[in-house]
Amino acid sequence: MRYRKLDPAGDFQMGHGTADYHVDTPEGVAQAVKTRLALLSGEWFLDLTEGTPYVTHVWGKHTRDTYDPILRRRILQTEGVNELMSYESTFDPETRKITVSAEISTVYGPVPVNIII
Repeated sequence: MRYRKLDPAGDFQMGHGTADYHVDTPEGVAQAVKTRLALLSGEWFLDLTEGTPYVTHVWGKHTRDTYDPILRRRILQTEGVNELMSYESTFDPETRKITVSAEISTVYGPVPVNIII
């Protein structure tokens, strides 16, 4: 698996040749998971069915029973993910953000995944 690295601002890293890519690493799979979780349903013009249904199933009152299975499924359906070894999500009502912390087993080894959505 070859996956372009992101810089701290979340933009593609460029200008460093092959150093700009994760190649067959757990970190590349973790970045793919984060990218999939951050993609909103209907946001990608080439496939409007792709993405996480935040508007319809995640954001709102009393949606934890709805969004945890959705986020887990998005993680497990990511290329290179073998198993979800641990998963935890917390909702901050002040910022209205969900923090997802997971440990995944990939085809290249285990890796943590942490993202704020």
